[in-house]
Amino acid sequence: MANENRVVFMGNSITEGWSKLDKSFWDGKPYINRGISGQTTPQMVLRFQQDVIDLKPKVVVILAGTNDIAGNTGPMTLEQTRDNIIAMAQLANANRIQVVISSVIPAFDYPWKPGLEPAEKIVVLNKMLKEYASKSKIVYLDYFSAMADERNGLRKGLGDDGVHPNLDGYKIMAPLAEKAIAEALQKQ
Repeated sequence: MANENRVVFMGNSITEGWSKLDKSFWDGKPYINRGISGQTTPQMVLRFQQDVIDLKPKVVVILAGTNDIAGNTGPMTLEQTRDNIIAMAQLANANRIQVVISSVIPAFDYPWKPGLEPAEKIVVLNKMLKEYASKSKIVYLDYFSAMADERNGLRKGLGDDGVHPNLDGYKIMAPLAEKAIAEALQKQ
């Protein structure tokens, strides 16, 4: 519909799973889920034109980085991940799409790649993303603080594998996302 406040959620399995587990968050809203399981930020940059820009949203919510840390498409530095997220933000800005950069949600370990110790890397990446968002006057969406336990892992009860939120996890994320989207829409 013309003039709707369309929002594209760009991400990986955490985004993809959201519309399956928490249908009420998506129903009746101009929200489009463009999460693809397992994806890393370089893969997202490549599909950003068709999955975000071509859909002409007013806002894009980017949630990415955990699969980079897991090395899903090979080794990557935190700086490379940050730079790919910045590239997506710049593409959005160039197309007059407001950007929401989400923190990576906490993970103490990856069940599919144990022993990588992602928790502290996620903390450092989130700090980099928050600094960029602040400097660029972009909305920063902090899921991490609301979902982390004392080890900087996903709080018990918010996910079944320590990485992917369950319904209770998404119920924490939903109002935070709504607030960030409202803030981004005000910048239109």
